[in-house]
Amino acid sequence: MTSKVTDRIELAKLCSSKEWSKAIRILDSLLAQTCIIQDICNRAFCYSQLELHKHVIKDCDKAIQLDPKLLQAYILKGRALSALGKKEEALLIWEQGYEYAVHQSADLKQLLELEELLKIAKQNTPAVNDNHLVESSGPESNTGPLLSAKSVEICDISKASDRKLKECSSGMLDNSEKSNNSSVLQNSSSKNAKKHKKIERKSNDFHVRQANGTNNNCKKVGYPSLVCSELSDTSEDSRKSSAVTSESSEQSEPNDIPEFLSQSNNKCDVRLELSDEGKRNKKFCVARINSKTKSINVDFRLSRGIAQVNEGKYGNAVSIFDKILEQDPTYPEALIGRGTALAFQRELDAAISDFTKAIQSNPSAGEAWKRRGQARAALGESAAAITDLTKALEFEPDSADILHERGIVNFKFKDFKGAVEDLSTCVKFDKDNKSAYTYLGLALSSLGEYRKAEEAHKKAIQIERNFLEAWAHLAQFYQDLANSEKALECLHQLLQIDGRYAKAYHLRGLLLHGMGEHRNAIKDLSMGLSIDSANIECLYLRASCYHAIGLYKEAVKDYDSALDLELDSMEKFVLQCLAFYQKEIALYTASKINSEFCWFDIDGDIDPLFKEYWCKRLHPKNVCEKVYRQPPLKESLKKGKQRKQEFTFTKQRTALLQAADSIGRNIQYHCPGFLHNKRQHRMAGLAAIEIAQKVSKAWRALQAEWRNSTKGTTKSGKRLRRREKLNSISLNRGGAGCSTSSSSETSTSYSLIDDRSTGRSMMSWNHLYSLAVKWRQISEPCDPVVWINKLSEEFNTGFGSHTPLVLGQAKVVRYYPNFQRTLTVAKAVIKEKKSVYNKEDKIIDLYEQQKLQEIMAAESSSDLYRVVGQDFWLATWCNSTALEGKRLEGTRITVVKMGEIGYDCAIRTPCTPARWDDFDVEMTSAWEALCDAYCGENYGSTDFDVLENVRDAVLRMTYYWYNFMPLSRGTAVVGFIVLLGLLLAANMEYTGSIPKGLQVDWEAILEFDPSSFVDSVKRWLYPSLKVGTSWKNYPDVTSTFETTGSVVAALSTYSD
Repeated sequence: MTSKVTDRIELAKLCSSKEWSKAIRILDSLLAQTCIIQDICNRAFCYSQLELHKHVIKDCDKAIQLDPKLLQAYILKGRALSALGKKEEALLIWEQGYEYAVHQSADLKQLLELEELLKIAKQNTPAVNDNHLVESSGPESNTGPLLSAKSVEICDISKASDRKLKECSSGMLDNSEKSNNSSVLQNSSSKNAKKHKKIERKSNDFHVRQANGTNNNCKKVGYPSLVCSELSDTSEDSRKSSAVTSESSEQSEPNDIPEFLSQSNNKCDVRLELSDEGKRNKKFCVARINSKTKSINVDFRLSRGIAQVNEGKYGNAVSIFDKILEQDPTYPEALIGRGTALAFQRELDAAISDFTKAIQSNPSAGEAWKRRGQARAALGESAAAITDLTKALEFEPDSADILHERGIVNFKFKDFKGAVEDLSTCVKFDKDNKSAYTYLGLALSSLGEYRKAEEAHKKAIQIERNFLEAWAHLAQFYQDLANSEKALECLHQLLQIDGRYAKAYHLRGLLLHGMGEHRNAIKDLSMGLSIDSANIECLYLRASCYHAIGLYKEAVKDYDSALDLELDSMEKFVLQCLAFYQKEIALYTASKINSEFCWFDIDGDIDPLFKEYWCKRLHPKNVCEKVYRQPPLKESLKKGKQRKQEFTFTKQRTALLQAADSIGRNIQYHCPGFLHNKRQHRMAGLAAIEIAQKVSKAWRALQAEWRNSTKGTTKSGKRLRRREKLNSISLNRGGAGCSTSSSSETSTSYSLIDDRSTGRSMMSWNHLYSLAVKWRQISEPCDPVVWINKLSEEFNTGFGSHTPLVLGQAKVVRYYPNFQRTLTVAKAVIKEKKSVYNKEDKIIDLYEQQKLQEIMAAESSSDLYRVVGQDFWLATWCNSTALEGKRLEGTRITVVKMGEIGYDCAIRTPCTPARWDDFDVEMTSAWEALCDAYCGENYGSTDFDVLENVRDAVLRMTYYWYNFMPLSRGTAVVGFIVLLGLLLAANMEYTGSIPKGLQVDWEAILEFDPSSFVDSVKRWLYPSLKVGTSWKNYPDVTSTFETTGSVVAALSTYSD
């Protein structure tokens, strides 16, 4: 009690001498012990003397929340709003206070003051409170808080400013209302934000700004958030904070670009100015300084320094704070002010040093803890940043501002659960914080809470209809879920608000690219580049679009422009590396444009080391030095005598394209994350028809042979022939050190293997699949689709596909739906083998019954990890059909701990030479079994029941293909294209669609036996098969689209 009395006597002295910032410190200390409403109003009054209007509003809001009848809080809040230029809001708050006063007992003097304020406000007098500082300095002033009925012993410091404060004792309120905000820093409104409207999807760009030019996203008292500033310009490794997509195993949405381009690299700019009225007051306050004491001079110097920061004059601000600190090197408010100015100048280490000194001087300075946390976050020191912001919350546990800050830092560092917790609490206290809502939407989306995420994004837009970034995030959200219609509508709304918003054009270009509308994408990307010519995301994406549709000159120009840019983040550098590789592929394709499509052979012609670096997105330095570079475009065009590809819709071409579009659309996965891509659909249809036509020719030859040799062939003879074939390894298998660019090697797509044991020609399984691979390569040339065994020495070390289901806490939108089944399979493997493997491929025994029981009860990756105790992997298996009793290694399920916040769970399929040999034998056997099933007595049949063995054989081979995963990417779509082509060759056309939520490749990967896969798929596949031979009337694909150029034109030209 004695200490409190002493503090209040000291408070009276400080107020009497106008030392407002020191008085605020005393009030902070008192409020930290006991939250008294009158003390909150007293602190608001002190803030008003320093023109820290946002602080005033915050304290008044809290006082009103505790006691809605406290008139002085309405008066002070209205004055603060008026000083900020918010006249209408001031009028509303005064009217609200007046309504309370006239319906109950109230302080008559304050009621009269409210009436006068309302009268003036309604007369639209511009200077409602221009000289309120003068009025408050005398004993006749009514700006100070009066005695409250709930705290009669707490003194009104505005009335005590010229006299000693009487001894007071304090009442006790609920601890949940405790508050201690030592900040004296003010966040002022902005007028110039419209100059830099940008979206934030990047890791260090913490806050999303409003479109209307204010920076209320960083809704806090004091200076604007360092997090919401130009400080946050460093980059973050991807993906995926929003709905996460994957690098591999795509079915119908092959485009890899969104992984890099869906993340915006634009930063949230600082928008800080004093209001007009605040500026007028500043001039008056300066005039008053000379007549006051030294302490008053310090306080108003502090106010001037704050104003300089708010106006972006950071150097001037530092000079002002330096002078204050010369007199008192430990003055916490000046240290915080200088630290903030230094932080905005990107001198983060110096800023952190000042914030640290402020904390040492006043450990209760919550603002210093918060500022240091923001600066540490900007440096990437996530743990330290969270620690500081958490400490700041101890002083102000209900601070929506600090919760907002910590939530965004949590999001930035991929602690999405922590972000959701903080931001959800934040919006309870601050229901109009649109920035918190949009980040809440991003965090919820990352956690797979899509319905709640959509609601949060929409809430942000509801709060501010013109909030550009909220529209952009909502559009990206819909695109991630493959809802193109809603995504396009959001982007349309966004461009209606601001037709010069470059990011919107990039997003729409990205979406159109993913839908296969490359020409339309080019228009939007060009518009975006006309606004921001140095946008590498737009440049790279437009180059890839030009590349895909055969405009190689324009593509190379954009690739070169991307390579010439000066970059400031790792994501952009990755795009620059990809631009190098894509330019080489564009030059290669240009040289083949007038050659027959069969001579387009990336796997045979491109150097293995180049392909390996391309797949891994590595720095191209070694490639430049060690591999053959493609000749310049002029030489390629001269050599190939390239002519403009004029595509004419002849009767044959039109009929073929219509059939291809009809067949190809059936590859579509109806799952979140898989956009409908009409270019890929056409590619798939043309590839399936070509496969059917070529396989039909091969089967016709085999059937003729079978007919001629029927009389002399025995069962044992058939088995002998099969054994001979199995002993002949496929010519396309290659391996480490194999020559992949020899001119003597025949095209992989169209070659036939000479089976000398029988004297007949036979298409091999990999030649069959190479037909589809070639179409997949040409349809989206920026995807590195290559045979893994055609890479360099990495083939020996097991380079292969990687498909994540969970990344830390983020659920990968495409593949997480398969997580529970994957977990079930993992537990089944552990139960049988009673072991897993660590990172060094050493066995981890799990024989203990207790551990096995815990594994069987596991419901998440973290549960499995807790039992195993370290990063681990396990392998599924595939039962062999070729060799009875043999098990082939299927896919590897891996669990890796990611820091302290989550676990990566993925499937990886390393293709080692030994594994390749095993699957080569299996695929050869499956292919021959299919040929035998159709080319004997059942050849040419249109009886659905008779063809059952053929259908089953097609599915068995597809099962082994999916588990094999022999491509760097694209295995899923290639597998289904071949399935469609083989069924068509056997007179069975698939006319249905893949069931919603089902991914065929995962059906195979998660089954141990091909029979289980066949039984699973046939339930929905077979009823949609239409038996007939009408497909044989289709024009020949090879002769209709003979050259590479005509193929590119067919994929890029639409009659609608």
